[in-house]
Amino acid sequence: MAPERYGDRTLAGEEITTRIASFPGKLHDVTDARLVAEEFLFDLARVSAPSAPEHWDDILLVVTELAANAVQYAPGPFQLRLRRTFDGVHVVMHDTSTTEPAPRPFHPGSGGGGIGWHLIHTLCDQVSVVGGAHGKDIHVFLPW
Repeated sequence: MAPERYGDRTLAGEEITTRIASFPGKLHDVTDARLVAEEFLFDLARVSAPSAPEHWDDILLVVTELAANAVQYAPGPFQLRLRRTFDGVHVVMHDTSTTEPAPRPFHPGSGGGGIGWHLIHTLCDQVSVVGGAHGKDIHVFLPW
């Protein structure tokens, strides 16, 4: 049997418990991280449907924003961890930057970005950043 391409796909009985995937930090890894998250949600939905349809899209959007930020602002690899919680999904993005994310002004007419961190805080129930000597973990909790 071939090893899993993206990492751990642990099943406990019929419950999806966790998914872990590591990426080298290239631009295309943003799409790959989103695909890993979507695969996790497909598996999760088999045993526990989301309480609202928009939760699916919100999780994918947050993972995409976190991965894009890791590629843009942190050199090198990043890791995505997804875990089912009692009432939602816990997403952890680890990257190699020790700089804590900060909101930037958003100017829709200029196309210069600045909306990602605001979106993450708007869509998530809880956001926290845990720094360390070798980077940081961004923890977000979203409803499911």
